[in-house]
Amino acid sequence: MLNFQPLGFIQQALATDLGVMAYYTPGGWPWQEEPNATRPPLVFLHSLGGGSSAFEWSKVYAAFGATHRVIAPDLIGWGQSTHPARSYSTEDYFYMIAHLLESVAEPPTLVAATSLTAGVVIRLAGIRPDLFKGLFLISPSGNSDFGRDYKASLPALLASTPGVDKLLYQVGAANELAVRSFLSTFLFADSRRITPETVQAYLTCIQQPNAEYAALASLTGAISFDLSRYIHQLQTPTTIVLGSRSRFTAPATVKRLASLNPKAVQRVIEIPNSGVLPHVEQPAVVSGLLRQFLTHCTD
Repeated sequence: MLNFQPLGFIQQALATDLGVMAYYTPGGWPWQEEPNATRPPLVFLHSLGGGSSAFEWSKVYAAFGATHRVIAPDLIGWGQSTHPARSYSTEDYFYMIAHLLESVAEPPTLVAATSLTAGVVIRLAGIRPDLFKGLFLISPSGNSDFGRDYKASLPALLASTPGVDKLLYQVGAANELAVRSFLSTFLFADSRRITPETVQAYLTCIQQPNAEYAALASLTGAISFDLSRYIHQLQTPTTIVLGSRSRFTAPATVKRLASLNPKAVQRVIEIPNSGVLPHVEQPAVVSGLLRQFLTHCTD
């Protein structure tokens, strides 16, 4: 996925017990005047839907290469990282994220994360508060919040049916028409903001060998949980951003989750006319909000 990264970013590799994790960080021109190691680390974690990768945050983290040691991984099972054929679990993502932060990010660390990954990060921060300095979260969710049983939903049941699961992935995800439909129907509030580069980045990730294992784990509900049961454990200063027209995670649900822990969740910001991934759809707005968040974290 290096060809989808901003100018001045290089790919690095981190060995884990699950395989090799690729991540992207500033390197070479135009950042060579100041050593990367002298900048404070800032980690960006992508969501866990079909085609997800570090590209998701690339239009935002490009703006922070001069001021921060950006670390943007393709989590194991996604992008250009190893794609082991396994049943992925929430604990796998706890391990991946903790290992990444401990190995290359000098905790406590500032972390931006999205959707289901943001829900995983909230849970991990409750268990390991020592890893996190501040959280900037987009539409955090556990997919089964407030007693909703995602595993009983039709998409989850279909994706859990042997023989149907991989066919569903190939026909419903792993082709350009399906990617365009997914982006316009579910992720973007305004399909006119979908660029050819976005389509190609998602399609390239979806078509990686064994990419279906991680994607189907999310679709079947193997990673789902009720985040309302865990958010009270969060102590890390947190800002939550959501799109007003999100179809995956209802804005009302995100606000209700935030209200359960007003001490940790210090700001909730709703971006008008944006879907579940405002950092993809309106990156300039999200970059400005992240800059505000970083200023408050370093005051």
